[in-house]
Amino acid sequence: MVNSTTSGRFRWRIVALLFIATTINYVDRQVLSFTMTDEVFRKEMLDLAPDATLTKEATDRFKVLYGDVDAAFKFAYAIGFLLAGWLIDKIGTKKGFSIGIVVWSLAGMLTAFVGNIAGLRWARALLGLGEAANFPSSIKTVSEWFPRRERSFANGLFNAGANVGIILTALAVPYLIIQFGWRSSFLVTGVLGFGLLLLWWFTYSKPEQNPKLSPDELAYIRSDDETIVPVKVSWGRLLGYKQTWAFAVGKFMADPIWWFYMSWLPDFFNSNDALDQKLDLKSFGVPFLIIYVVSDAGSIFFGWLTTQFMNLGWTANRARKTTMLICALCVVPIFFAAQTSSLTVAIALIAIATAAHQGWSANMYTFASDLFPKNVVASVTGIGGMFGAVGGILLALLAGRIITAFGYLPMFIIASCAYLIALVIIHLILPNMEPIKTEELIKEPVA
Repeated sequence: MVNSTTSGRFRWRIVALLFIATTINYVDRQVLSFTMTDEVFRKEMLDLAPDATLTKEATDRFKVLYGDVDAAFKFAYAIGFLLAGWLIDKIGTKKGFSIGIVVWSLAGMLTAFVGNIAGLRWARALLGLGEAANFPSSIKTVSEWFPRRERSFANGLFNAGANVGIILTALAVPYLIIQFGWRSSFLVTGVLGFGLLLLWWFTYSKPEQNPKLSPDELAYIRSDDETIVPVKVSWGRLLGYKQTWAFAVGKFMADPIWWFYMSWLPDFFNSNDALDQKLDLKSFGVPFLIIYVVSDAGSIFFGWLTTQFMNLGWTANRARKTTMLICALCVVPIFFAAQTSSLTVAIALIAIATAAHQGWSANMYTFASDLFPKNVVASVTGIGGMFGAVGGILLALLAGRIITAFGYLPMFIIASCAYLIALVIIHLILPNMEPIKTEELIKEPVA
């Protein structure tokens, strides 16, 4: 058996590539949540004159419309997840991900030219359609390049790019808006994707086709002895497995909370009257740096923790669910963030919760590659992502209305409960993590 310490480390360069891709994906995704706090942007989207007063009624109307725009993004993202998963399994990770990068980068740049809410809605929908390719591509790549025992850590590493993307956005986008206007933020960030496209196209290949990969490392990557047989499996067939539903429930319950953080945290810090200090475009940088550095640490730590539990001899079922329970418990105190007057306390509670979410997410993504053959990992990830996006749509449609009517407390209460409820349901559906073998997909019909 090949040992990981002697097999070589080229596979970790692939994780670095996925990390960069996820970072840029989140930069393009996150631009709007900071831009929406800009008064000039709000007035243009509401079709108000530049010298008009932005009243509370106008601000509340904008927040409701912003929630609808956010829902349009997630609706397209849900569809995109299904299409991306199917496309990647059909034409391969390299080509499938490249198409997604082109679509989301063009959509990001096109947003700079919108002049009203309707145009913004269409631009964000196109962005969602393209951005959906990131995670099915990345999860499938990890399943191809890593043995099962290293996948949660690898997923945690590339998933940390989401937080770095948000940090970079919080630091760069406010500066761009203040110096050059809000349209510049979408143009500049959209260009990044085309640089990623070149890097991805000339760097990525399957392990068997990579001349820089040593025979020992290839043997280590294949040490799980997973049979890879070309097989076409329909979404309907995959939905017949309880493993698919366990993954889908975890995404449906938790993903909307992460979406809420991304879409509304800038406004929470900008408009929450309970806080002793408020943030704006000039002061977002440091607090968001703190929140998402901690979040990055959570993504890596909780991915590592599961790997350590498995190295101690724990089963994948026990290791992953124990880690996810710890993550779920870490989120519970976040409801107090909407009640405290201390900006510092609110930042700390949100940082812990986002770190726990990323740890949860790193382990959830590993579910797909743990439970299904590599042939269908992207499709299963697409199904789960679609359910997560549907949950995000429902919460997005309600968020603006809840916030304008009741403030942020109800939203944070939802966040504090979601992960524990999800884990209970997952365990009821799948008491033991029993992987589906390729032979079962080929031979055994599902009732």
